Amino acid sequence: MRALDRAIGLAVPPFCWACGGSSRPRDPLCLGCRSELRWLDRQPVELAGLEVWAPVAYDGPARALVRGLKFRGAAGLAATMAAQIAACAPPGLFGPPAVLVPVPIPARRARVRGFNQAERIAAALARRTGMRVVDCLRRSGGGRQVGRGRSERLLALEGEVETRRGAAIPETVVLVDDVATTGATLAACAAVLHDSGSDCVLGVAYALALGR
Repeated sequence: MRALDRAIGLAVPPFCWACGGSSRPRDPLCLGCRSELRWLDRQPVELAGLEVWAPVAYDGPARALVRGLKFRGAAGLAATMAAQIAACAPPGLFGPPAVLVPVPIPARRARVRGFNQAERIAAALARRTGMRVVDCLRRSGGGRQVGRGRSERLLALEGEVETRRGAAIPETVVLVDDVATTGATLAACAAVLHDSGSDCVLGVAYALALGR
């Protein structure tokens, strides 16, 4: 398999998702773009009343990785995001009794896209941390949030997030998403989980939009 990977790499050299230049095998960013990632500290921030943490700021190379996963279906990028999340996470964030719950996307968007990017990141995190993934939330409606202000996001999400019928609701939850902006989506998910019996809910995203 390694020989095959090397042969493919010679025929089609790995490229950087941020600048398009060449990168090392299995690394989606070149060394220059990797150095441009804006790493955040391990202190969570409060968004819409929920504690949320992310390892990097949502700009530059981090934005390129998110867009590659979300809009170009590059599933392998989820592993890179999960690795960076796990490596930089606050102590004790990942581990029992907490379970990972991916933030849902509307069913219509999932059909068009073919996947939920939060599920892919959560699955990759589970492989690194040994935690369970419990896909207990669903979301109806169009739910498009890009371009909306905080109040519009909160109003648009009312009634859209709900628990899946018959799903077991974990007591301690780490919500997983790709990007946190206003925190409205994460907060809506947390509210539903609390109403359904969860005691502790925290939010984790790959990237945090600063200056929101």
